[in-house]
Amino acid sequence: MSDRQEIAAIYAVMAKMQAAWNTGDFAGYMKGFSNPDVIFVSRGQIQSDWQATLDHYERDYGGGPGRRGHLEFSDMNVVVLAPGVAQLVGAYTLVRDTGTQTGINTRILHKRAETGWVITLNHVSART
Repeated sequence: MSDRQEIAAIYAVMAKMQAAWNTGDFAGYMKGFSNPDVIFVSRGQIQSDWQATLDHYERDYGGGPGRRGHLEFSDMNVVVLAPGVAQLVGAYTLVRDTGTQTGINTRILHKRAETGWVITLNHVSART
C-alpha cells in the first residue's frame, strides 16, 4: 500500500473509534488500541494496559449519553514514519453534561497482520 492508502486506513480506524464512543460501545472504541499492550498516558499517569483503560472508560464515562458525551476527533495529521509505523497528532472535543473537554492526542500506531492499524501509544494532553 502507498502512504496515502495507509493514512486513509488510519483515518478509517479513527472514524470507527469515534462512532463507537458516540454510541456507548466502549469495547468497540477499544478495538482501535493494541490489546493488551497499549500504553495510555493521561493526567500525568500511565494506565497499566488495555483492560485498565477499558475499565476507566466504563467507570468514568458509562451510564448514558450525558455522562459519555459526544466525541469528535479533528485536525488530525498522520505521518507514516516507517513501513507499519505511523504517528497521529490531532485534537479532540468531548462534550458532556458536566462540561466540555478538549485537548490534543499524540498517538503511535503499528500495523499488525491480525488487526490492521492499532494505537500502541496514546498520550492525551487536555486543555480543559
